[in-house]
Formats: sequence, structure tokens, C-alpha cells
Amino acid sequence: MKHAHCHALAERALQRLRNLPACAAALDDPRAVEQVRQLAIASDFAIDTLLRQPGLLPRLLADPSPAAPPRLTPENRSDWPALLRRYRAAESTRLIWRDVLGPDAVGDTLAGATALAEICLRSALAALEDEFAQRHGVVRDRDGAPQRLVVYGLGKLGGGELNFSSDVDLVYAYECDGESDGARPLAAETYYARLGQQLAKLLDEVTADGFSHRVDLRLRPYGNVGRVAWSFAAMEQYFQHEGRDWERYAWQKARPVAGDIDAGERFLETLRPFVYRRYLDYGALDGLRAMKAAISAEVARKELADDIKRGPGGIREIEFLVQALQLIRGGREPQLRERRLLPALQALVDAGHVTAEAGTALAEAYGFLRRLENRLQMLADAQTHALPERDADRERIAAALDCADWDALRAALDLRRARVTAEFEALLAPRRRTQAPDALASYWRALPEAGDAEELRNAGFDEAESADGLLRDLARSPGVKGLSDSARARLDRVLPALLQAAAGSQQPMLALRRLLALLQNILRRSAYLALLDEQPAALQRLVDVVSRSALLAERLAAYPLLLDELLDARVAGPLPGRDALLSAAVTVAGEDAESVLQDLNEVRQALSFRIAMAVRDRRQPAATSAQQLAWLADGVVARVLALAWHEVAGAHGVIDGARFAVLGYGSLGGEELGFGSDLDLVFLYDASRAADGSEAHSDGARPLDAARWFARLAQKMVALLGTVTGAGRLYEVDVRLRPDGAKGLLVSSLASFDEYQRERAWTWEHQALVRARFIAGDDDLHADFEHVRERTLARPRDPAQVHEDVVSMRRRMRAELDRSDAAAFDLKQGEAGLVDLEFLLQALVLMHAHARSELLVPRNTPGLIAALHDAGLIGEAAPALRVAHATLLERGLDCTLDRRQRRLPLDEDIEAARAAIRAAAQAQGLDLATLPAGPGAA
Repeated sequence: MKHAHCHALAERALQRLRNLPACAAALDDPRAVEQVRQLAIASDFAIDTLLRQPGLLPRLLADPSPAAPPRLTPENRSDWPALLRRYRAAESTRLIWRDVLGPDAVGDTLAGATALAEICLRSALAALEDEFAQRHGVVRDRDGAPQRLVVYGLGKLGGGELNFSSDVDLVYAYECDGESDGARPLAAETYYARLGQQLAKLLDEVTADGFSHRVDLRLRPYGNVGRVAWSFAAMEQYFQHEGRDWERYAWQKARPVAGDIDAGERFLETLRPFVYRRYLDYGALDGLRAMKAAISAEVARKELADDIKRGPGGIREIEFLVQALQLIRGGREPQLRERRLLPALQALVDAGHVTAEAGTALAEAYGFLRRLENRLQMLADAQTHALPERDADRERIAAALDCADWDALRAALDLRRARVTAEFEALLAPRRRTQAPDALASYWRALPEAGDAEELRNAGFDEAESADGLLRDLARSPGVKGLSDSARARLDRVLPALLQAAAGSQQPMLALRRLLALLQNILRRSAYLALLDEQPAALQRLVDVVSRSALLAERLAAYPLLLDELLDARVAGPLPGRDALLSAAVTVAGEDAESVLQDLNEVRQALSFRIAMAVRDRRQPAATSAQQLAWLADGVVARVLALAWHEVAGAHGVIDGARFAVLGYGSLGGEELGFGSDLDLVFLYDASRAADGSEAHSDGARPLDAARWFARLAQKMVALLGTVTGAGRLYEVDVRLRPDGAKGLLVSSLASFDEYQRERAWTWEHQALVRARFIAGDDDLHADFEHVRERTLARPRDPAQVHEDVVSMRRRMRAELDRSDAAAFDLKQGEAGLVDLEFLLQALVLMHAHARSELLVPRNTPGLIAALHDAGLIGEAAPALRVAHATLLERGLDCTLDRRQRRLPLDEDIEAARAAIRAAAQAQGLDLATLPAGPGAA
């Protein structure tokens, strides 16, 4: 008979329960009988608990919701162990009931087991704290406020995924050293160590009622030989100087579960740089390989092949796979810093680091394995992960999981374990790369004493002697000589592969020089060597980038953090839009100027690098790239404004109702920013006067009037934007386009700005206003600026005077700035170049905006061309002007990427662009072609 043993076992359990008066009446209901029968097949522990606590069965049948925890008071002190153990047994039986009978999925059971452990921990800790306070007083911080122990849960407790009969991994910590204030005072370390030991004993000690929770304290610093409770400062020191790879894995899931939760979370934030590095941390794979090797040895030694946690394709492989990818990328991608496994796996899928198919398979396998793990443990409340050996137990597990028999269950298990193993081995697989020829590897290892330069010539280096000299210098350098054995081994794999790739590039010596400059900077940063060692795709892309772009090679050498971008799947995909670029900068968190500027610089470097790659690969129009660079700058300026405002307000208070705006002029306003461009900024403010007519003042301890307050704000912004950090400076700022130029005030009131534009501004300043754009600040002041701009630009003007003024200004600029000569054309300042096109468009706006208000809307060149075309003002010239602008802008960005001046020999495309601009200008009576050439002209 199928499952005959299970049937007999269930009947015996029912008979034993019927002998108890509290249960007998409940079992008159056939539905209750069937529920108990299923429970008996799944768990001896549950039936034993019902026999010990007969009142539990009627409660479960009526309402299987959580019960209130026991009250642990001084009056029932001797009963604390029994109360906790009976409560844990009853609640665990309730979890089995809900798991077996169907209301709960496996995730609910894991969450329920976690919540039960936390309730027991918090109840026991609160009771012991009261007892300690009576005996020893409390430990207070420097301000006299009482402080509490922080109990960290690691492992599955920290992740909120505790299995049914798991132990709990705890670490005890406290915020400040000191001494308790009672009659028998104790030093903080002793106080919290004793408190923690008693907490563990109260939960862990086996009594006649069993145990509440097994407590494991071995994950604390130095394990069993380390102190029991650690101050935050001591723990921080330990992790800075002694922390090991396995501890990074352990602390990924750390969560304060009892005691001072807020203090615990604050400390975890300080610990984050230890767990999640700021760069792509492929060095974490070495630690994972070592951990996996040790576990595999343990599995082999203890014959644990049928262990569904530690064996092949088991739970731990899924955990390691997900946690390793989190460690590698979590420093750069905050959304991956997730304690729970399944949400972390989904985050990896969403970010493109795990395929959707693999993510689905791993999640399904994880759910299957965790459900099976719980059922193994529910049999007898045993902390086991091994498949049962007895046929009777196998029959019970299969029946409880609705499988036809053990063979069917085993087949389903083996299928999932095979898929997990395949994914895990793919992560840890030996590096798959086209190996550099043995000759290059042997040549490098022989340096500096030996080695034949002819091997470099054979590989493809025409200047073999020069290359040999550079490589011998590298081999002799202190950076190489000081490498650890593991880092030197990585270098010995990476460098020959780099040599081979450089030899195959268009300019091998150029690529080699740039690569060696980068290597010198990353030798001491083992994670970057690990990235190139583990990811051949990054290595190949690196050689391609540095051989084709001097700017990107320089940035990679100066900021190796950008190596991460070579592996980012997004680097070859579509670029973020305006909102995403703004958000990337604006949402950089924090109020500490140094850390905000560092993070902001890293964001700017990474995104501008990605935009540069798109320019280099011709994946989008040059105008789009220039626009994206401007949008990124908008976000940076907005974030720096918030930071500067916070600092000035902290020092001087705020001015109620005052408004501030940052305007972008030039290439920033025209959304045509280049790589390394400075920002032309103008600052406006508006503040109402006080009731007595005097100028408003800030409300801080050191008040300032509005003019000085906003001048201080603008000065702070300019300084912050130009501050040098480890990731470079944000932007150089040019403020000479403000009213009255260098002689004028740094910040203008709205009224004075309006008056200046009406009464004193030159025509060239109105030209500049055509491209002026609100960047950051108060929305109402933005609207007021737009009104001033529109009134100014829409003023009727004498076309002849506009012609004269525009040509005059262009003549002066050409004389000073045009670097064209007989050999090369200045793309920006040369005759019929980009500035001539800008002047043409600006002149047309000034002449016609009074009659055509639609000309006031666009700021960028493509938008102005379109608006003027739609207004019928440039006839059929628009398509040719669009092509001319795109051609010259693309060539200019190319020059910037290769660190060349924006001067190029004339070719067919450049000549066509110039002809289009020249013809359009002449058609409008602006004969810019007859202006004198610049100082470099032939």
C-alpha cells in the first residue's frame, strides 16, 4: 500500500492525542482529523509539542495566528527558560501547521522563523537588561544618555530567512566605552560581555523543555578567542586592519535584531566601505574560490554529497553566487545591497548581471531547496541538511511534499542541483581568454635581468628596443617589486595578454605607453588587476580604448575607477536621458562636502566616460552627446547648489522668501558642452525688503544682508565646483559673462539684471542671452528670468545696426582667437566655423524675435535652425546647416577625445560645412567671409 508507514504513523499520533481531554473533542471533526494526520506525517516534533501543550491543538484549529510572547518579570525569574522554550515550541508548531496545511509558502515560513527568533531575543534581552540595571546600573554615553547592547544577526537571521531549526549567528556590540552607574559598576566591555553571555545561555541552554534557540557567537572578530562584546570603535579598527574576505560575506547580511536598533544601523553604514568596495571588486572571487575549496574538502571528507546545504548544487552555492556578484558590484550599484537572497537575485537580474532565465531557475531551485530543508528539520526539530537514510523517513518526506515516492522527489532535487552547479561553476570557472603566446609570457617573466627584445618584434612591435626599455623599467620599478605573491601572479597573467593586444592595435607603441601609465597606477590596487585578470573582455576593451583616445587613456590612468565602466553592460548600450542624467547627480546623498564632492565626481567621470565611448564608437550623433554632457552638468550644478546652500545657511541662517537662480551661458546654455569644457555661469537672486524698507537679512547667529548672503553662496558654489578630489575636479567655472563682466558684482539682483539688459548691455551680450538657460534654483525666479529674457530679445531692433554690431564683434574675436593657418582649419573660431554659425543664428533671433515669438524658445543650435526654418527666415539652407553643424561638432569632439587642438586639414566634408555656413550668412547680408583672419593665418 502506498505510504503505508505514513498512514500507520498518523493513526498512532491521532490515538495518543485522543487520550488527552483537551484534544479529544477537537478531533471529533473529520477535517481536524485529516489536518492532524498530515501534520503527523511531516513532524514528530509538532505532535510531541501538542502532547506537551494540549491546549495548543484547539487554538491552531480555531486560529493559527501568532500568540503573544511570554512576560518575563522579576517575579517569574526562575521560569524564564521554561516560558521561552514552551513559547518557541508552540510557535514553531504553528509554523509547521501553516507550512504543511498550505496557508504559508516557503518564504512565509522563513520569515516566520526569523520573527520568532527576534521575539525571543528581544524579550530575553529586555528582561536581562532590567535585571542588570538593578544590579549594576546602566552604561551611559558621553552626554549621559543610557545606551543599550546592540545584537547583530548575521547569516540567515540577518537576511530574514531563518530556516526552521537553525541556530542564530549573533555578534554583540555597543556604541561607547564607559562604566555603568549602579552600586556595583562594571566597565562597558565587561557589562555587555556578561549581558551577552547570559542572553546566549537563556536561549541556548538545553533544559527539560529543550532549548529556545541555538546561539553561535563565532562570527565575532577573532572568533571564539575574541572578546564577547565589542565597541563600535574597536570593531571599526578590526575590520580596517584585520577583516578577511569571509567576514565581508558574513557582514553583507548583518542586521541589528535586538537592543539599540538605530545605533546598530548607524554603525553598519560606517562599515559599508569594508563590505562593499568603491570599485568593481573581482578580487572577491579569489576569496570565494578559497571558501568553496574549503567547503568542498569538508564535503568530501565528511561524505556530505547528500547535504542539500553544503553539497554540490546546494543552498550555499546559490547564496555564494548571489553574494559574490553583490560584493563585486555593490560598491557602485547601491540597489544590489540587499540582505535577502531572492530580492538580491532579482536586483542582479534587473541590473543585467544575471540573465532572466538563470534568475528564474535559481529562484525556483532556492525555493525548492529551502522547503525541503525545512521539512527535513521539522521531522524532529534537528539542525540537519542531510537527506534521510532510513526508508521510512524518506517516505514521510516524499508524502509530506506531495511527491509520488522518494525516487520522484530525488529526481526533482537532482535536476535543480545540476542547474545550480552549472551557474555556480560558470561564475568560478577558470579564466577563459585567448592566452598570450608563451614567448611573451616567458619574455616578461625573465625581465629585468634577461629577456630578448626580439620577442616583442615577433609579436608586432616595430620599435622593439623602445618597448623593451619601457618594460624593463616597469619590471625594475618599486611598484612591481613590492607586489605580493598573488598580485604578482595576476600581473604575470595580465601583462603578456596586454602586450599581445597592444601589438595587434593600429599604433602598438602608443597603446603600450598608455597601458603602462595605467598599470603603474593600479599596481597597488589589486582589485583592478583582478578585474583585468578575471574579465578578458575588459582587457580587450581597455586596449581598444587607450589606443584610440588619448583623453580616455589619461582618465583611465588618473582614475582607475573608470575601469569598471569597461565591464558595465550599459557602456555599449543606449545612454541615459535627461531625467536620468540629472537624477544621477542630484541624488548623490550626504551633507559632508568632501564625501559628496568625491561621489559626485565619480558619477560625473563614469557618465562622461560612457558618453565619450558613444562618441568614439559613433553610436549616436555628436549633438546628442554634447547635449548629454550639458544635462549631466545641470545635475551636478543643482547638487552643488544644494550643498553650498546647506553650508551657507548653517553659518549664517536663511533669508525668508529669498530666491536664487543659476543660469548657464555659452556651450552649457546652448547644450553643446564638450569633454573638459568649463561652465559659463551667471547668478541671480531676489529678496524682498524688510517692513522698514531696509534690505532683508538672514536669521542666523552671524546674519548677512541679501547681497552678501547670495554672493557668499555663489562663491561657495564656484569653489566647490573647482575643488580637487581623488576623482578629479567637477568643472572650471567662468563668470565673466555676468553684467558688467569682470568689473560687475558676482551675483545680480533680478531688478538690476533686468535694468542692465534694458539700458546698458551690448549687442553681443544680447547674443549671449539667446543661449542663456536656467540651470538650477528657484522655479519662480526661473519664470521671472524667462520674462526678462523674452522682453530683452523681443525688442525691435534696426537690422542694419545688428549687422554692424555682429560683424564688428566677430572681427575682434577672429583677430584674437582664430588659430587657422595654411595647414589646418580652426573648427570653432575659423571663418565659416561653429562660431560663425552661432553668430548667424543669434543675429537672426535679435532681428526677428519681436515678430516671431517662437524664436525665443530654443537655445541649442539644432533647435534654432529648426525654428528659423519654420519661420521662413533661412529658406532652404536649414538641411545644409544641420549637416554642417553636426560635421564640425563631431570633428571637434573627436579632436578633444584624442587631446588634439580643434584644428584639422581641410577635407571634402569640412569644406562642404563651411560652404553651407558661408552661403547662409551671405544670404542674410552677414558677409563674415571677408573678415580678417586670425593671428595664425597664412
